[in-house]
Amino acid sequence: MVDPEFSVALYQRRVPVYPRSVKGRFRTLKWAILILTYGIYFLLPWLRWERAGGVGQAVLFDLSKRRFYLFDLVVHPQDIFWLAGLLVIAALLLFFVTGVAGRVFCGYFCFQTLWTDFYMLIERLVQGERPARIRLDKAPWGVQKLYRKGLTHLLWLLVAFGTGFTFVLYWADAPQLAEEFFTGRAAFPAYATTLFLTASTYLLAGWAREQVCTYMCPYARFQSAMFDRDTLIVAYDAQRGEGRRGRAKPMRGLKAHEERRQQGVGDCVDCGYCVQVCPAGIDIRNGLQIQCISCALCIDACDAVMDTLGLPRGLIRYTSEREQAGGKTRYFKPKTLGYGVVLTLASVLLVTSVMTQAPLDASVYQVRQPLYVQLSDGRIQNSYEIKLNNKTERPLRIRLAVEGLPGAELDLGHLEEVVLQPEQRLQVLARVRAPMAGTSSSRAFRFTVKPLDAAAEMEVVQPALFYLPSTGNKG
Repeated sequence: MVDPEFSVALYQRRVPVYPRSVKGRFRTLKWAILILTYGIYFLLPWLRWERAGGVGQAVLFDLSKRRFYLFDLVVHPQDIFWLAGLLVIAALLLFFVTGVAGRVFCGYFCFQTLWTDFYMLIERLVQGERPARIRLDKAPWGVQKLYRKGLTHLLWLLVAFGTGFTFVLYWADAPQLAEEFFTGRAAFPAYATTLFLTASTYLLAGWAREQVCTYMCPYARFQSAMFDRDTLIVAYDAQRGEGRRGRAKPMRGLKAHEERRQQGVGDCVDCGYCVQVCPAGIDIRNGLQIQCISCALCIDACDAVMDTLGLPRGLIRYTSEREQAGGKTRYFKPKTLGYGVVLTLASVLLVTSVMTQAPLDASVYQVRQPLYVQLSDGRIQNSYEIKLNNKTERPLRIRLAVEGLPGAELDLGHLEEVVLQPEQRLQVLARVRAPMAGTSSSRAFRFTVKPLDAAAEMEVVQPALFYLPSTGNKG
């Protein structure tokens, strides 16, 4: 039996964090980004977009038809490499930004940060400022506490449901899906996805909060590999803040900047405002910590106090280790330039690929069972599956032909030409018959896909092989 005196807790109990509100340029920037991102996320599924084929929704991920609609861009299954390119660009952008400006993505653009910010706003509006929330948590349960806590969690759940439901709207026609959803006629995945995202948003933004950034997010762990002495971080100027005699309250004789310098005390008045506004509950004066997401709210808090006391701003600021050591931050360094060049190149290649995509796509596959058939008149027949994909928003009349195979005959059944509707994908069985000639077991030729009543640039040529009987190769 283990002696209770020697028992050790395996997990640290979460210390509640009660962030205080703050005003300033970084807080204003964060509100602007939050409003912009929320507006895009919640309103984009309802934006209509006129197109000849498909649903008239600006952004739609239509899995049933295997189409992704992004305004005028239609992404087909064979264009999925664009997604790989986009992921590569996102990774390079993250490395580039992190190397230059640290964890600004975490502080301003991360979903966890944005939703947690909004949840804390709800909490503050319902329960009051930091002292009021602390008193409420310490108070015994009663009608007032039950009302404020219940209303807070109800609003959290409504935001979480809106988050999950809006995500589902991107995968079907939004007005139709909304009607089916609330009348019980939607597909099961719609309800399951909404429930999962509602629960995860509510738990992560409402309950876990800074625990997600500290323990669950891998970025907090590997970011140090991308930092260097020139990376911008939120830092406290210890030399200026501590002075020779440390921090001191702004008492008589220690209010003006010159008075504090003469007495040898630092500019930090030890008000604790920077700690109170931190969503992670850390003290930035203790140095850079893994919990810091570079949201810069502590900068706003410190600047506000400095302005009130008539002291210079910048006691807490964006800086770098090199600048703290008395040097000058280098923004243009080999690593940064390397990331920038590769990022630019990848972006140009992706944009070029999207802008120059072929309006008509064709692919040819050999039917290998059997590889060839010898007909009664002595000719050899090969069969092929030709997949045609019309990426335009108008019908296309297509004529197929064979080139480079003397005496060949193309049999498409009763089809003389193929009509492809807007964004239609069609598979055609083609039989090619050619006379027996030579001793080679295969001959190269070409299928030509010629759109009628369209520009000659839309013509597609696909190479293929025609197999023949030869010694050691019997059908």
